[in-house]
Amino acid sequence: ANEEGAVYKELVAAADKLSAKRKNVLPSFIKKVNELLTLVGMPNAQIQIQIEALKEPAFMGMDEVQFLLDANKSGQFQLLQKAASGGEMSRIMLCIKSVTASALHMPTLIFDEVDTGISGEAARQVGILLRGLSQFHQVICITHQPQVAAKGSRHFFVFKEPDKNGRLSTQVKQLQPAERILSIARMIGGEQPSEAAISNAKELVEE
Repeated sequence: ANEEGAVYKELVAAADKLSAKRKNVLPSFIKKVNELLTLVGMPNAQIQIQIEALKEPAFMGMDEVQFLLDANKSGQFQLLQKAASGGEMSRIMLCIKSVTASALHMPTLIFDEVDTGISGEAARQVGILLRGLSQFHQVICITHQPQVAAKGSRHFFVFKEPDKNGRLSTQVKQLQPAERILSIARMIGGEQPSEAAISNAKELVEE
């Protein structure tokens, strides 16, 4: 019993240290994430993080951590999973993972149309954040935005074609450098892109 008591005290002491570290980094973490949200097309959104103490140690310490969102500078924060749309949630997670990238032990991150509802500079910033994440993880991103696609180091084109029996099947093809340019140009200018679209695609890839 004495040994169990000593182990429990050691566990609680470790959990207290973890709680103190979490609270110490909280202001700077929130500030960095909110700055990134502005860059990716959510200038009116702010996250807040609420930490409440648990009565007993759990798997992640003695804290219950909740992420809150005010999407429109209303001053009212709600649970992130209730307040954010699918596209917003993807961008918020991108910003959070960008801040914590070097500390995350996740071999692969997958983003499905993280750029939904944005374009222009906001889409470009999403692409920059994704490229930054790729320094620490394998990043797979499904996108229809040329600004985002151009930041990838490898491109795979997903398409459907009929087999010998006329049934459609999904195919995936890795694009070669010239094909990458043409594919991104088609995102910009349609199926038959102009020389201007091709030139723009080259500039995006070479940025």
